[in-house]
Amino acid sequence: MSEPAQFSPDITLEVDREGVIRTAVSAEALADEPLEQWRGLRWTDTVSPDTAERVAEAVETAHHEGESSCFTVNQRLPSGRELTLEYTTVKLGRRAGFIAVGRSIQAVSDLRSRLALVQKEREQDYWKLREIETRYRALLDASSEAVALVRIGNFRVVEANAAATNSLGLVPGAEFLPDLTDRDRKTLDAFLETARVKGRAPGIVLHLAENESWSLRASTLTSEAGAFYLFQMALLAEPEAGGRASDRNEASFSLEAFIGRLPEGFVILDRDGVVRFANHTFLDLVQAGVESAVIGKNAKLWFTRPGTGVRVILNLVEQHGAVRSLRTTLEGELGMSSEVEVSAVGDQDDRPRYFALLVRDVVSHAKPREDASDLATLIGSLSGTTLESAVRTSVEAVERQRLVDALAQSRGKRTAAAKTLGISRQSLHAKLKKYRLEQK
Repeated sequence: MSEPAQFSPDITLEVDREGVIRTAVSAEALADEPLEQWRGLRWTDTVSPDTAERVAEAVETAHHEGESSCFTVNQRLPSGRELTLEYTTVKLGRRAGFIAVGRSIQAVSDLRSRLALVQKEREQDYWKLREIETRYRALLDASSEAVALVRIGNFRVVEANAAATNSLGLVPGAEFLPDLTDRDRKTLDAFLETARVKGRAPGIVLHLAENESWSLRASTLTSEAGAFYLFQMALLAEPEAGGRASDRNEASFSLEAFIGRLPEGFVILDRDGVVRFANHTFLDLVQAGVESAVIGKNAKLWFTRPGTGVRVILNLVEQHGAVRSLRTTLEGELGMSSEVEVSAVGDQDDRPRYFALLVRDVVSHAKPREDASDLATLIGSLSGTTLESAVRTSVEAVERQRLVDALAQSRGKRTAAAKTLGISRQSLHAKLKKYRLEQK
């Protein structure tokens, strides 16, 4: 019953055909206003001058056309204050006047202001959550242990850090450790039963591929999204038979360490195009801050050029065994695009399971033009030109040379080049386009 009262009029006027107010009735909120003083006055004389024309048009429309109208005016009340009202006119009859029903839009304005404020607060909360999520992911990836969040209902991975993906192949959507032996499976089932009853369970040891032993700890989490296991796993080091540890360390090396330091982007994809490994240069090319931002995602998010997308690259590898220097476009997470060359190969000749892509930013090939290499020669060639033209040409030549030098020093890495030049990556991109260095 309270809803109709919300839309009750604040002022109701009976106006004759000439626009003269015959009756004026106010709502309870305006009971202290002596509206009877308006009787016999023209309606246009009771509103502010800037809205009087709208009232005159409404009177004319109601008199000649008999149509209802809706408009907003600044109504001057007898007490002297103004109130913004939205009037709706209703014709009474052929020779009679019309009724004007006015409703204050102050409540609507207040509601809009409150809505804008709530929207702003929600946006601030959203960015706070994004910041928390970024920190959480950074901490997760910084952990040397393999960490995975697994849904209790279907035993599928919901989230995994880089260590879990690289060491155990755990990616979102995959089943958690599907290849356990029957003995380890029974041990795991009993372990999970304890975790569900007590909320956490003491560590156990599981034997995975290549006879590796992993410790496993678990706890349970419950949220609106459902119930989950939080697994923490660590590889148990086993000494090799024979030989001193110092001798083995001197002879060993990490292939992953070399790949991580490559000046070109390196990424490993599965048959569906999902990223299983990416080095830091590839993260820089796609403008991703942490490894978890790309692991488990499909590479088609970044290889977007029609005809040279990630599916085309993988098909070419299957058909021909390898791809060499295929030119395509790489779209970054922040909206910036880069022209790159891609070389790719599979892990085996017949129906590869995984694909390795080497991604090179073609800007790294940029070389200085001969006509801009010697500034002294350039200055000598400007004799006879106007001072303004000479200054502009010289500045552009110096600016172009600095861009080329910065790109050469950073081996084509735009973020590093922009930092060296003291400009943003967006400014660097604009200048490369200006001097036609992007395609070189």
